[in-house]
Amino acid sequence: MSVLYWQPSENRKNERNFNVKKWLQQVIPTPKMIRENARLTDIFGKLLHDPNLWHLNRRSVAGAMAWFVRHVLTIPMQSIIAAGLAILFRVNLPISVAMVWVTNPVTSPPMFYVAYVIGCWILGMHAEGFNVHFWLDWHNWIGVIEPLLLGSLICGAVCGALGYFAVHGIWRWMLLHRIYKRKQRFQVSAASRVNTPSSNRQI
Repeated sequence: MSVLYWQPSENRKNERNFNVKKWLQQVIPTPKMIRENARLTDIFGKLLHDPNLWHLNRRSVAGAMAWFVRHVLTIPMQSIIAAGLAILFRVNLPISVAMVWVTNPVTSPPMFYVAYVIGCWILGMHAEGFNVHFWLDWHNWIGVIEPLLLGSLICGAVCGALGYFAVHGIWRWMLLHRIYKRKQRFQVSAASRVNTPSSNRQI
């Protein structure tokens, strides 16, 4: 009996092999990079060897994204705080540390100004515009701290919630997509076997 084996095309192979986990492994810091960070090693030591900190699953990734609030606050040593929270809540450590990069010299000014405006709106205060003289005078910064912190907390909480549910949604969609493609491949393979004539069949 001659049997026709269905072989997926190269595009389908690539489509099947692509998933969220493999993509994250390419963009987040590796365990070696984290463990070679002298500050993290000195502070947390053997705690960094907890395997739960390196798992790439929906709960771990979503949990790391949910703590976005820690990255929009104007506080020093964000990477250490991010690592500490990841260890405390046993979520993915590389993603938690990588999210610190969201705030950088380019993104921080617009993020903090938006947070400041939101804080002023909630407190019923007048939000100062792009007045150079106002922002260069450090005496005015005292009145900015309260709305800035309040707006940062709100923005961080909202972004954290969006990130948490977005990860769950994307992860679920990718899983359903893979199941659907697997069913399609099975149906095509089954149809090919059924339609292939047997060499022992009488004609």
